[in-house]
Parts: sequence; structure tokens; C-alpha cells
Amino acid sequence: MMPQLVTVRVKRRTGRPIRIWVPVVPVVLVFAPIVVLAVLVAAVACVIYRVSVLRALGTGWRFVSALPGTQFAMEQDGTAVVTTIR
Repeated sequence: MMPQLVTVRVKRRTGRPIRIWVPVVPVVLVFAPIVVLAVLVAAVACVIYRVSVLRALGTGWRFVSALPGTQFAMEQDGTAVVTTIR
């Protein structure tokens, strides 16, 4: 299943935390022309390096499908950023 929502939470030492929700589908639709070009470039690269195009696309889809449930956390100088993919 493709990720549906990305939540970014920024905790600062001073002040209230900031939380941003980003729906994935509208973002993908806006960037669809760039995604199509990226897939074409990747297919050409696969042909140049003699890698199976279908296997590479399948691997990319499995990677995207495995993203839901992933959480990234970074902290530096009293500011923490937590990104959750649902």
C-alpha cells in the first residue's frame, strides 16, 4: 500500500511544537510530470547498465510500499524533528 500521510513534528526548546500533516496523493499528483520523467530516466539508466527494467521498477514499488510505519527522528541544538509516514 502506498503511504497516505506524512506527519512532521518539530519540537523547539523555546515555544510550542509545530506539527504539519502532508497528504501524499495530492503531492504526487502535482509532481506527476516530474515522476514520469524520473521513471523514464531510470528506465534508460537500466538499459545502459543492463539491469532488468521490470525488476528495477518492481523493487522501487516494493520500497515505496514498505514506507508506511517508518519514523525518522533527528535532534540538534535543542530542536527535534520527528517525521512519521503512515
